[in-house]
Amino acid sequence: MQTLYTLAAVLAAYLVGSLSFAVIVSRAMGLSDPRSYGSGNPGATNVLRSGNKTAAILTLLLDALKGYVPVLLVVLFGARAGFGEGTVALVGLAAFVGHLWPVFFRFQGGKGVATAAGVLLAFNPWLGAATLLTWVIIAAFFRYSSLAALVAAVFAPVYQLLIWDGGPLAGAIVAMSLLLVWRHMPNIQKLIAGTESKLGSKKAAPAPAHPTKHPKHPHHGAKS
Repeated sequence: MQTLYTLAAVLAAYLVGSLSFAVIVSRAMGLSDPRSYGSGNPGATNVLRSGNKTAAILTLLLDALKGYVPVLLVVLFGARAGFGEGTVALVGLAAFVGHLWPVFFRFQGGKGVATAAGVLLAFNPWLGAATLLTWVIIAAFFRYSSLAALVAAVFAPVYQLLIWDGGPLAGAIVAMSLLLVWRHMPNIQKLIAGTESKLGSKKAAPAPAHPTKHPKHPHHGAKS
């Protein structure tokens, strides 16, 4: 029975993680599908290329929350069901994997930066804060979201192992970090080639999802 409870919690976390808020928010706000422009990544950074900062901020917050909330619920109430640190780790990893391969969106997901941040904050607020600070510092100096994500992904497990300890949480963090680096391979190639887009770039921004109205043409033969 305990195993069934654990599987149910992990499945629920995966389903929550499968909610691709970049697509959901864009559709709700009448914007083009973020998978159709820019990097094609359904994430906050690519949504920002639409020029709609509100949509990008909403995407960022909701993607982080879908990693944070499932883990927090297990941390707060899991003891009643007999959940330990192992279940907490699996739930966090499942929410993250849901973002990468969302069942509701043909398994075409994003890179998981915001969702990973939410998971880390729920695992350990200090770890999450340290990792986010690392992202902010790199992004502020170099203006590359991908580079900041890569550096933060490398440092997250280092922080965990050096300052705290190993165990299931460390295993989940290492797994998320490796997946983050793997998902950023195209960005790594662009960084090396010097073609990676910087933060705030509107390169390849899409047209609005709704049809634009064409101005009325003057009637031919009108008197001047």
